[in-house]
This record gives sequence, C-alpha cells and structure tokens, in this order.
Amino acid sequence: MKHILITGSYGQLGRELQGLSYTHSYKEYKFIHTDSDTLDITSNEKVDQFFGNTRVDCIVNCAAYTNVDKAESEQETAMLVNSSAVGYLVKAAARTGARLIHISTDFVFDGRSFLPYKEDDPASPVSFYGKTKLAGEKAVLQYEYGTVIRTSWLYSPHGNNFFKTILAKGSEADELKVVYDQVGTPTYTRDLARVLLLIAEHSLSGNGTCGGGLFHYSNEGVCSWYDFAIEILKLTGTHCRVIPVETSEYPAAAKRPHYCVLSKSKIKSQFSLVIPHWKESLISCIDQLD
Repeated sequence: MKHILITGSYGQLGRELQGLSYTHSYKEYKFIHTDSDTLDITSNEKVDQFFGNTRVDCIVNCAAYTNVDKAESEQETAMLVNSSAVGYLVKAAARTGARLIHISTDFVFDGRSFLPYKEDDPASPVSFYGKTKLAGEKAVLQYEYGTVIRTSWLYSPHGNNFFKTILAKGSEADELKVVYDQVGTPTYTRDLARVLLLIAEHSLSGNGTCGGGLFHYSNEGVCSWYDFAIEILKLTGTHCRVIPVETSEYPAAAKRPHYCVLSKSKIKSQFSLVIPHWKESLISCIDQLD
C-alpha cells in the first residue's frame, strides 16, 4: 500500500483532499493528513524526524502562506513557509524517493499578457507573495520527481475565500463593490483535489507518465471578480446589488496581476482531462453548502 502525505490538511484544498481520501475510490492508498501542529514544515529538523519515522511515498503540499497583502510586511514568514519549507520537503523527498506535488499560483505572472499563460511563459511576480511562490516552485522543479501545479482563484464551501465572503456580505448588505479589471478563472477546490490525486496515482504507478514537471490547472472559462460575484449571488438567490469598480479604488499593500488566465493545454493532453467550466463547478460548490 502506498502512503500519501497531505500537508496543510485543514486549509480549503486540504479539506477537499481529506474528504476524497475517505471514499472508496482511493482505498488502495494510506493517507497521512497533517497540519502545522502535527508536521511543522518550517523546521528542517522536524521534517527530517517525521520522514525518519513515517513511510511516505508521495507528498501533496497544500501548506502555504496565502495572505497576499500581509506578505508585503511579513516577508520573512512568507518566504519561510512558501520557499524554505518547500526546500525541506524536497530534500526529504529526495532522500526517500518520494514523489512531491506542490501547489503554486497564477501570481507568479505580472498579468500584462492578453493571452492565457503557458507553463514556459516567463514568470515575473509583482507582489512579494508571488515572489515567494516562485522561489518554492524553483526548489521543487530541481527534483526529478517534483511536480508543480499552478492554479488560480481557489474557492470552496470551507475556510476563507472570495466565494464565502461574497455570500456573507451579500446577505448583510444592499450593495457590494467588486473589482472588474482583474481577470482570471475561479477554481473549485474539489475539481483541483481530484486532479491532484490523479497525478499522484500516475506518479506512483511507475509507468513513467508523470516523472515531474510544471502544469497549469484551473476551471475552464474566463471572468472578472465582478462577474464571479454576480454569478454567486444569482445562483444562491441573494438579492444584493453589485457595483463594478476599478482596482485603483481599492488600495492594497500588494499589487495584483490584472490578467492571469492559465492555459490548461498541457495538463489536459498529458492526463486526458475534461475540465468543467467555472459556472458548472460553482453550481456543484453551492450544492455542498450546509
């Protein structure tokens, strides 16, 4: 039986992986779910100790520092979690031969393109958060069995995310202001979680279909945050007016890329994926609400 370690198991993506791991579809794997209390990945010593005591055949690293604005002032912490800690996992994986799947972000791009970003397009982050994620990517891609999955605009029924924020504020306010000049693609965590486990299966199968590499994954389609908010409120029957505003009207510590649509051609081809449209997945997410 292969052992799959999930870090960051209590984040929104980690929770989806937990839910899937308990289903019949993955009964041939043993899953090890950890958070910072059970595995502090920011400590090289603790990572070494964990891997010395625990069999791990594949790591899915969902742990991350994700507060984009706070990263500008908490640079040391952001770099520790998103880069240094990733390096510790890479070293542990290399010693044991474990596969490593790491989650990254569209924020590694500057957003100046008007075409979907491909994996080999130059990365040029405009925020410190993006810089830390790019550094983590580089650490993983130096490893023969290291895989990086860049994604965008993650949301789920769990945790803190745009979807949950719009639902909460939309039920309390008569109107909301939402930016319309940042364009990308929402990604439902359950869709991404399924793909991560598919890649883990391929990587562990030994048939050479996934030795490692860099891939992009999001749902299909394109929208602005404004469009996304409109759809969330419409599908949940929430009566709240949404006012489109420019990013400049919402000053923030960190810059955001204005266009970060990801090309999924590579991952669709390699793994024969049919990716659902973001509106279709939003309906699925709403159906999961308590």
